[in-house]
Amino acid sequence: MTQGSIWRQLIGFAIPMAVGLLFQQLYNTVDTIVVGQFVGKEALAAVGSTSSIINMLVGLSAGLSTGASVVISQCYGARDHKALHDAVHTTLSATFIMSVAGMLLGAVIVEPMLNLMATPPDVRGEARTYLSIYFMGLGGLFIYNMGSGILRAVGDSRRPLYFLCFSAILNTAFDILFVVAFGWGVEGVAYATILAQFLSALLVLFVLTHDHAPYGVRWRDIGLSVPMLKRILSIGLPSGVQQAITAFSNVFVQSYVNFFGSACMAGWSSYNKLDVFILIPMQSIALASTTFVGQNFGAQKLDRAREGVKQALMMALAVTAVLSVTVICTSHFLVRLFTSDEEVIAYGVRFITIISPFYMACCFNQIYAGALRGVGNAKIPMFIMLFSFVLFRQIYLFVAKLLGNSLFAISLAYPMGWVMCSILVTVFYRRSLLCRRPAQA
Repeated sequence: MTQGSIWRQLIGFAIPMAVGLLFQQLYNTVDTIVVGQFVGKEALAAVGSTSSIINMLVGLSAGLSTGASVVISQCYGARDHKALHDAVHTTLSATFIMSVAGMLLGAVIVEPMLNLMATPPDVRGEARTYLSIYFMGLGGLFIYNMGSGILRAVGDSRRPLYFLCFSAILNTAFDILFVVAFGWGVEGVAYATILAQFLSALLVLFVLTHDHAPYGVRWRDIGLSVPMLKRILSIGLPSGVQQAITAFSNVFVQSYVNFFGSACMAGWSSYNKLDVFILIPMQSIALASTTFVGQNFGAQKLDRAREGVKQALMMALAVTAVLSVTVICTSHFLVRLFTSDEEVIAYGVRFITIISPFYMACCFNQIYAGALRGVGNAKIPMFIMLFSFVLFRQIYLFVAKLLGNSLFAISLAYPMGWVMCSILVTVFYRRSLLCRRPAQA
């Protein structure tokens, strides 16, 4: 990524990433559709309402994966093969440790989290079942994400995509088999998901093990390099903690939604599954810009890095605008994919109509935060996002509740956090290393 057409490289990297994220989201989305259509609205609410809890550990994993990707991309751009070897093996070792810790932690937090969300009795049992099984398979998710992060950091976003597509198709087949044919209900979609995730993890490990490039895995060299681990954690931990805490704060958002009953919960769940598909293009472009900035920063091509950020932002804004309008115009049809319950559909359409106009605000915080992480500055985005998505959002919800606890005001909790975050991230990006230093060849 240190030479050639910038926009073509960003698109070429982002499209496989977007398709990969699309298929990754299909795991839980297909789960939701299957239980909504074949089990009932309570099951739809149960599976959908667990997303905030699952995302706490997934967010931590994604953040650490980002840290590893930045370090590996910088080593790769600088052609430092020794550091690249250490970074890859330290990343995998840390992932194995984190997988075991995540599964143990997940088993402990299920009941307290359901209490914290004030989960209604008619949803609680199925939510507990889904979460308990899902946490058993966290290792597969963590290993796939980290292994894919290694490949993407050196410019290979296609092979992780192929593996993810394969496992997502398997997940869909398992969902239909376990739920429709076997009648396992919520248990069926949970088992289908973790089985498919483990298969994708095995495929990534197979590729890394059999690749003879400098970033290939040699099992005899697996171990933790303390200096390299510190370097990865210095970038990845702030991002991971930020994502985990943000997801935890969304547990409180879910509790406000739960107040309005299972039909509202199911409508909110349907909206959330559509929400992630609107965010995928901008997130993919942001991830591409992180790797782009990381490689060019490592090669001391700061002017090229800045131009990459500008082009990434323009792409994200254009795609997000088209998607937002499309989702609003087809909202009834899209929500009906998840359920035929008219009350649930009405809630889902209402959430889409209120929130979708604000998606373009997310482009600024995603792209600029990605650029800051690309030069190794992960703390500023972390603090800004923690303030905007946690503190500011919770203050907003508290005030909204005092003023009448209307569903319209609750619906604006996410957009208000996005706007605040984008304003702050933009200010700090303009003052960052990329914008302050003069261009270099």
